Amino acid sequence: MDYGNTYLILAIVFGFFMAWGIGANDVANAMGTSVGSRAVTIKQAIVIAVIFELAGAILAGGQVTKTIRKGILDPALLSTTPDILIFGMLAALLAAGIWLMVASRFGWPVSTTHSIVGAIVGFAAVGVGVDAVNWGKVGIIAMSWIASPLTAGVIAYALFMSVQKLIINTDDPFRNAQRYVPMYIFLVGFIISLVTLFKGLKHVGLDIGTEQGYIIATVIGAVISVLSVFFIRRIKIDPKADRDFHYTNVEKVFGVLMIVTACAMAFAHGSNDVANAVGPIAAIVSIVNSGGDVLANSPLPIWVLMLGGFGIVVGLVTYGHKVIATIGTSITELTPSRGFAATLAAASTVVFASGTGMPISTTHTLVGAVLGVGVARGIGALNMRIVRTIFLSWIVTLPAGAILSIIFFFTLKGIFT
Repeated sequence: MDYGNTYLILAIVFGFFMAWGIGANDVANAMGTSVGSRAVTIKQAIVIAVIFELAGAILAGGQVTKTIRKGILDPALLSTTPDILIFGMLAALLAAGIWLMVASRFGWPVSTTHSIVGAIVGFAAVGVGVDAVNWGKVGIIAMSWIASPLTAGVIAYALFMSVQKLIINTDDPFRNAQRYVPMYIFLVGFIISLVTLFKGLKHVGLDIGTEQGYIIATVIGAVISVLSVFFIRRIKIDPKADRDFHYTNVEKVFGVLMIVTACAMAFAHGSNDVANAVGPIAAIVSIVNSGGDVLANSPLPIWVLMLGGFGIVVGLVTYGHKVIATIGTSITELTPSRGFAATLAAASTVVFASGTGMPISTTHTLVGAVLGVGVARGIGALNMRIVRTIFLSWIVTLPAGAILSIIFFFTLKGIFT
């Protein structure tokens, strides 16, 4: 195939750039609640992200990648013109990466899924034909963009209200926090383990039965919960700390929980959003390696997932602080108990979506969850100006990705043909 090696190099460079954008914008979402509630520092958030984003991308990232790679566009229509698909995927990666860089510069938490789907739809509709786009699939994905923040918001609201009832509004909040927080931690470990076992590890070759999966997930949840008890029991009441804010000692217990949910959110994010960077790379690698054949099913090399995971981490470290500030402090004031409710709700929604292959937006999910916690405290607790700016940036993202993608598609086509 002409220019095969050049296409591969461009795919790696553009894919890494897109992954960098995901780290700068989306991972900042995942860590924003933990940093904003002061449960972890920026440095600790980066360490957590490095470990768990990579783990999520490599262990559980294969399922969603299939949807991004072949769900939106019908590869059969391009079987005679593989170059067109390569130009399109390269254009989509570059377009989405640039839009994410712009959004991160202004601190807008936008959807990387919106960006890449908009970019793929843009090049496919103009470069191949409107019929080449699987509009049914795009419609389902678009519906998930509404459903995911709503779902996460409802779960976050319910979780926060349960925290209020069981812990905050009781005679002895600190003792009740020590009693109930390990149960919440069990829930985090159980949910993340369950979906990883059933969906994430399939492409690694581990196929675990239903009963076996539930047993393993229960054990993992129980182990994490027992470990947390050890740290929670070491927290001592400081009477002076409660003078300014009545629940300071209680929030220390939730600080332990926030570290667990931060790990869960990073894993969930890596499993779901690595697809946005590596899906197009996988398609290009497959075409070049097969000598120009456009395969409906192409194997996903592990190095592609690792490239995506590494790019995500670099993006967070170098440029993630602005979006962390928006999510963590600008929408509503977060404490560890509020941040926990938002993060666990978002992680649960994202991991289930990742398991079913639905490329939802982590951003929409997390913002929905933070809004859910804010609503539980009353609408006055929300910064509506920031909320309006975020919603506006969401609307602009899809057309921005499509327009940039069309421009880059015709540029690449002009260069190589």
